[in-house]
Amino acid sequence: MAKDDDSKNYKVIAENRRARYDYFIESDLEVGIMLTGSEVKSLRVGQSNIAESYASVEDGELWLINGYIAPLLRAGVFGHDARRRRKLLVSKRELSRMWQATGREGMTLVPLVMYFNHRGMVKLKIGIAKGKKNHDKRETSAKRDWGRQKQRLLKQG
Repeated sequence: MAKDDDSKNYKVIAENRRARYDYFIESDLEVGIMLTGSEVKSLRVGQSNIAESYASVEDGELWLINGYIAPLLRAGVFGHDARRRRKLLVSKRELSRMWQATGREGMTLVPLVMYFNHRGMVKLKIGIAKGKKNHDKRETSAKRDWGRQKQRLLKQG
């Protein structure tokens, strides 16, 4: 009997495309996120952005900082602040690994993708990353351009 692959059964809410261009992603981790009701409703409509956000370990907790979720107009007094700090849910072992990577090794915690998983829960994929220098970025774009050119040449025959 074949295994069900639940990792591909999700709906993407927001994606940080620039992260793979600006950083070398060493590893990634799926974490939960604490949200209010109006935030979840706003995410179901698809109004969010994680491009300028980052994650940080502070006081033994993991936080998403500067993530944007548009306020829901129908929420009234039960609404939310669009750029508030949101707590991320992760195990203690993974939290200590992230704290060690950011503190000692000079890594950065970058959000890659926010999505609804197969159960309808909002999840965030965080990458433990090291920043690229300008020459590394040029090399990455040169490889991407060469890949495109190679595909064109193979297509032409």
